[in-house]
Amino acid sequence: MNITNFPWLTTIILLPIAASLLIPIIPDKDGKTVRWYSLIVGLIDFALIVYAFYTGYDFSNPDLQLVESYPWVPQLDLNWSVGADGLSMPLIILTGFITTLAILAAWPVTFKPKLFYFLILAMYGGQIAVFAVQDMLLFFLVWELELVPIYFLLSIWGGKKRQYAATKFILYTAGGSLFILLSALTMGFYGDTVTFDMRAIALKDFALNFQLALYAGFLIAYAVKLPIIPLHTWLPDAHGEATAPVHMLLAGILLKMGGYALIRMNAQMLPDAHAYFAPVLVVLGVVNIIYAALTSFAQRNLKRKIAYSSISHMGFVTIGIASFTDLGLSGAVLQMVSHGLIGASLFFLVGATYDRTHTLMLDEMGGVGKRMRKIFAMFTACSMASLALPGMSGFVAELMVFVGFATSDAYSSTFKVIVVFLMAVGVILTPIYLLSMLREIFYGQENEELVSHQALIDAEPREVFIIACLLVPIIGIGLYPKLLTQMYDATTVQLTARLRDSVPTLAQQKQEAPQISLSAPAISN
Repeated sequence: MNITNFPWLTTIILLPIAASLLIPIIPDKDGKTVRWYSLIVGLIDFALIVYAFYTGYDFSNPDLQLVESYPWVPQLDLNWSVGADGLSMPLIILTGFITTLAILAAWPVTFKPKLFYFLILAMYGGQIAVFAVQDMLLFFLVWELELVPIYFLLSIWGGKKRQYAATKFILYTAGGSLFILLSALTMGFYGDTVTFDMRAIALKDFALNFQLALYAGFLIAYAVKLPIIPLHTWLPDAHGEATAPVHMLLAGILLKMGGYALIRMNAQMLPDAHAYFAPVLVVLGVVNIIYAALTSFAQRNLKRKIAYSSISHMGFVTIGIASFTDLGLSGAVLQMVSHGLIGASLFFLVGATYDRTHTLMLDEMGGVGKRMRKIFAMFTACSMASLALPGMSGFVAELMVFVGFATSDAYSSTFKVIVVFLMAVGVILTPIYLLSMLREIFYGQENEELVSHQALIDAEPREVFIIACLLVPIIGIGLYPKLLTQMYDATTVQLTARLRDSVPTLAQQKQEAPQISLSAPAISN
């Protein structure tokens, strides 16, 4: 068999989905067999992702790689078309990594375990498909199908208000998806040829007003998923009712779908409209950072506090996408991966803390660090990563967005000074609410009522292993960012150059720039 022609991405997408279909026939009463089965499937699929990346991905190639295309509905030029470039490959790897750890985090699940792991594995394949498909209609289908497992995971295994949170989630996300469908159909039928291939659509010559309308439609859909204020309210409710593994999938992967699609559809396929909407994205990003940080500071519910912290951190992604600099866009991609790791670790620890204290209210905690020293240490390390401590991935990502936007020549100096100042305010607020959170949970006197009613046992080896697996890449990327940035640099540099050509002032500067000869001067005797 020729390994180079093997359909890696198709196999990676379909393997967990096919494996999930076998779960109902597995003989199992207490869920022990099905959880081991799911973990093995997750590990195999992640191993395939790593192998395909190692053998078939070229860092220096900015274009799609591992490309596969099979006819589906030839009359509409609708194909099963998948591929990976610098924008999608890091997120495919992140999806495999986080989902496998989420399966391990779901070990204590005993209520309807077959259905739970069926949904997790089905979601595994669906999320990878979102980052890999290169057909607009197929993208819409996998985007929609991926929402169904989350709805059931929230509505069946969530907290007291799970039905409300799940219904709100599906209404927001499905409502936003309508804009994806309408925009995709409009772009596909535009012009003389009907095609839904993303690369072919990107070559179509859309009128500027038409681009602006399409951009606005996509922006609404992806603002819900990112999320961008004011379309964010579903996220704190969903996180407030979710279980630990679902938390990890929401924070680690689901939010990244919005950021990825914003780059892939809005910036890459509609660059002229992006030049007009970029200042709007910057303003929305600043609002996310400041408003969500202030709201997180005021929250007394631990899950909602971390949820608003996630919204704040995702504001850096929108600013980086709108920076028109290589460094800013690279920082946006790095921030998505970094937040995926950090967000998953924090929410897992929130779940572990709740399992022991049976409360999410900070007022009811206090001094539990004396009895849960390992959880205290892990919570502190992950909080330091979230507040962008130097040496961890969050610091590098936010610094790249800062410098990338501050050095951008696409905006006026006054606008940049105001935005950078407000971003700095958001960065200052982050350690305030995170360190105060740690103080209220772990420091001070023990809450005698809590201690007398609950057995505050420390972290078990499984929990330590999960956090260790997340901290290794967080610290590794923080100390040596090239581990990740080299994966997508070629793609982001190419995309930034195209975006800059769409800004009239930057394009004019490029044309007026003096041509420098690289040939050696002649030497006379």
